[in-house]
Order: sequence, then C-alpha cells, then structure tokens
Amino acid sequence: MEDLLASRATLIFLVANVAISFFAFSNEAFLRWGILHSGSIIRNREYHRILTSGFLHADPMHLLFNMITLYFFGPVIESVIGSQSFFIVYLAALIGGSLFALFRHRNDYNYSALGASGAVSGIVFSFCLFAPFALIFVFFIPVPAILYAVLFMLYSLYGMGRNNDNIGHDAHLAGAVIGVVATILVEPRSLAIFIGQITSFLS
Repeated sequence: MEDLLASRATLIFLVANVAISFFAFSNEAFLRWGILHSGSIIRNREYHRILTSGFLHADPMHLLFNMITLYFFGPVIESVIGSQSFFIVYLAALIGGSLFALFRHRNDYNYSALGASGAVSGIVFSFCLFAPFALIFVFFIPVPAILYAVLFMLYSLYGMGRNNDNIGHDAHLAGAVIGVVATILVEPRSLAIFIGQITSFLS
C-alpha cells in the first residue's frame, strides 16, 4: 500500500477508473456517451470516446481484473521511469489501443468496446522490458515475463483472426506494442537493459 501511495500516477489512474466505471454502472446514458463506438466516432466525430472508453468497464469483474493488474505492475514501473513518464506510457497505450481497434473496425459502424485493458497491457509489457525473466503468475502458474509477452502476442493475433469472442484483442495487442515503444522513447535505457538481460541469459 505504501508503494501505491507513493506512486501518484498509478493511484490517479486507479481512482479514475474505479470512480468513472462505477458511475457508469448506474448511468447507462453516460456509458453510451463514453464507449468506443466506431459509428459515433467516424460519422459524428465524437473523438472523446477514444479516451473515455479506456476508463469504462462492462462490469465490476472486468474492472477488478484490470485494476488488480495495474495495482501490481503500475508502482513498479512508475518507480523506475517516474510519474510523468508513466502518465505518457499509460495514455499512449490507451489511445493507441483505441485507435487501432477503431482502424480495424472502421467499416463496422456498430462496433463498440470499452475497458482499460489496452493501457494495462502497455504497462505490463513495459515491465517486461526491465525484468524479462521476472515471474508473472498466470492462473497461479509462474511464467517468465518474456514468455508471457510472446504468448500474449500470439493469443491476441489468434483472437484477432477468429474475431468470434467479446475480447478486444486488437486493443490489447496495440496497447502492448505502444507501451513498449513509449517506454523506450521516454526511457531509452530500458532497451539497453532488456538487451543486456537477454544477452546475459543466452551467454
């Protein structure tokens, strides 16, 4: 908890997600106003949805899963790159994920999506840059961060190809990639750290 209180950016995003999502749970009009809806963005130029959709969630479990992930990974990354850079990485992953999802579904005016998963994926992948061999527990199974990243990418690509579930694989994938790119841009040493750890492991 002390780490979270010291991590201002992480705390701000946690509070914003919880407050906005819970407000939307009981206010359907607000939810409809904020979700990523391709027709409303392309036809009506309601560009706010690209950002606001990242602070809305389908239900409390959806919110809980994303916020638990942010709670564990956010303070670690923020302590390394600083609060200002964390803001940039988080928002870049959120907006980038939304834009990629919008691009892929630009011909489907009924497409809609919501959730912080794209932004959170960006933070998790940022973590992988600094600690590629740290263990991430996936369904209570310890998995090296770099292996998790590869499996996540493959699963996202597979899900995008099938396009038969309710998971925003495109936003997840884009958020993860942009999270890595943004981290390297705001903290160039992250790439050297990653390469150094990979090289050390292989030697």
